Amino acid sequence: MSEAEKLHRHLIGQQGSRRSLNTPALVLDLDMLDRNIAEMAAFAKAHNVKLRPHSKTHKSADISRRQIAAGALGVCCAKLGEAEALGEAGIESLHVTSPVVTPPAIDRLMALNGKVRDLMVVVDHPANAESLATAAAKAGKRLTVIVDIDPGMHRTGVATPDGVVELVKKVTGLKALRYAGVQFYCGRHQHIVDFKQRKAEIEERTEYLKNILAKLDAAGLGPAIVTGSGTGTHFIDAKLGVFTELQVGSYVFMDHDYNVCDLRGLDKPTFEQALQIDARVVSANTPGLVTVDAGLKAMATEKGPPMILKGAVDGSTTRFMGDEHLAVIAPEGKATPGLAEQVILTPPHCDPTVNLYESYHVVKGDTLVDIWPVTARGRSR
Repeated sequence: MSEAEKLHRHLIGQQGSRRSLNTPALVLDLDMLDRNIAEMAAFAKAHNVKLRPHSKTHKSADISRRQIAAGALGVCCAKLGEAEALGEAGIESLHVTSPVVTPPAIDRLMALNGKVRDLMVVVDHPANAESLATAAAKAGKRLTVIVDIDPGMHRTGVATPDGVVELVKKVTGLKALRYAGVQFYCGRHQHIVDFKQRKAEIEERTEYLKNILAKLDAAGLGPAIVTGSGTGTHFIDAKLGVFTELQVGSYVFMDHDYNVCDLRGLDKPTFEQALQIDARVVSANTPGLVTVDAGLKAMATEKGPPMILKGAVDGSTTRFMGDEHLAVIAPEGKATPGLAEQVILTPPHCDPTVNLYESYHVVKGDTLVDIWPVTARGRSR
């Protein structure tokens, strides 16, 4: 039994029980989550594109199941360890979006390939393709691979159009591998705040991708799957019509970094901020400032301090005060929250924040309705 279950299992179903949670607590608004999932599913259906949501955002078998029930093909995993954890929890369709190259990791990949119904993995180097083929042949089951294309980030992916064609040829010549398609993920573009700028830059990168697809078609190697995109560019990518599936992730939660982006050119949020952190005021001795119990250890911090969703007057700001503490500062002349009062925060960056917690406290309104494990927490290998 997790610590969250030991502390809070008895609160499930009690009206108003959210206010009795020990803090800091990672909280998930179930109604918001389900509306986010339904909105993206409806959008994909309307634009005749499939969804393969990225589980690196939530690392949760429970959320994966809800996405698949809403029509998703399966889920993406950034790391092999995530895929193993979700596979162990019964998720049968998995795509590993980062290369798996070391001998121990390849052994694990082959074991997973033998256990789940549908596994795909990216490859971006001929030596890796050969290693995967050798291992798959030995294991006795073909491995489905997606050739990763570098969109200019130089993180992973084949760096040139001709290089993509050559690697696809290499893969198709290895009998133990099944070539399924290509991946193209423009990570840098996802957080461009201005819609017009994001659209222009994605259109330029899409032309680059279309040139590669034309080369593959000319060589008789046209991909059945073109996978990529993300929450920040899903609307633009769907309208351009090149991707066959979208690897959207953060839409289920909407951290602050995504919430300030104009996702669909409407100058208003498309999805709701379902992921929240509940904190409590633990010190209130300085006029205009109180301290809550959610500091650097309670959330990812590279995007700055969190925004306040509820529990403090409008215009209040936050400042990190150390590992365990955060200052909530009221505008001049305004009252601060009182001692032990609840303050609800919006995580600055959802993915690494989730990885800090063992459990989601699932709520409807102010009532705790369930506790879900963060299934793949810490599974970064």
